[in-house]
Amino acid sequence: MSPSITPARVYSSAIALRLAFLFYGLLQDAYSPIKYTDIDYFVFTDAARYVSQGRSPYERETYRYTPLLAWLLIPTSWQNPLWFSFGKVLFAVSDVVAGWLIVRILQSSSGAAMSTERALKYASIWLLNPMVATISTRGSSEGLLGVMVVALLWAVTFRRIGLAGVLLGLAVHFKIYPFIYGPSILWYLESPQNSESAEKRSSNPNARSWTTQSVKDILLTFPNHSRITLCLSSLATFSTLNLLMYAIYSQPFLEHTFLYHLTRIDHRHNFSPYNTLLHLSSAMPDKVSSLKLESLAFVPQLAISAVLIPIALAKKDLAGTMMAQTFAFVTFNKVCTSQ
Repeated sequence: MSPSITPARVYSSAIALRLAFLFYGLLQDAYSPIKYTDIDYFVFTDAARYVSQGRSPYERETYRYTPLLAWLLIPTSWQNPLWFSFGKVLFAVSDVVAGWLIVRILQSSSGAAMSTERALKYASIWLLNPMVATISTRGSSEGLLGVMVVALLWAVTFRRIGLAGVLLGLAVHFKIYPFIYGPSILWYLESPQNSESAEKRSSNPNARSWTTQSVKDILLTFPNHSRITLCLSSLATFSTLNLLMYAIYSQPFLEHTFLYHLTRIDHRHNFSPYNTLLHLSSAMPDKVSSLKLESLAFVPQLAISAVLIPIALAKKDLAGTMMAQTFAFVTFNKVCTSQ
């Protein structure tokens, strides 16, 4: 291993980078009219303050997230001003943990089976990326979701399927879109005997790949132990969290965490292919088509990211498939901001 590329140096550099941005952010917030802290972070911390007072986080206008986020950030409401940055530190730590998991995945025999040095080089694209560090230290919660998704990939790679289900359920509760990874993981979790038979069919030029019998065999053998475990554990986690939050916060929880996103129209700072149509729909609601674009936009997005890509790629490379799904989901999302 090169003396300049060691785990200690890479991880310490990643931590130092985030600390530098954190302290720079404090200075910019204190002395510049243009603030370093993301406006969403003030939404999170206001909601956390309401929770600490025994109130609902949804009393904070534009809070569209699970109450879990507000609960996690309760320390930001404590009296010492230094605690206000607790959330930024939490998000930055999540970044570093995600980088460590990336190294573990790349080193695994089920992954790329890379050497430690090579895995660290690739992980440094994340760990030492100033864009990633800036987003988390400005107060964006994407770092939390990022580490959940990478941990999900790690759990599947190391065949810890029950844990993978829990992480998938938690991630989907936290933000809806990680559910697109479910089909890929299910398709990836093939039984060994099914994989062998599929390879034999594909290697035999005289065999027809999609006969009635082969389709029947696939359907009958699809519910294996790993797939059932993943479905049950993810469904149990997702349901438990949602029932708990609904019991505490009732309809506002459903409205702001899930239902709002189905009909959301946001034409500001939006780079999606639907931006102009959404702008017209927002400005002239009585003159546009009766078809609700904000709801129909999900159709091509989900068809590509949650169906076509998993079927085409998941059995070949799960990590690459999840990257392609994310890229397609963001590209065709009706709200696509700079972050």
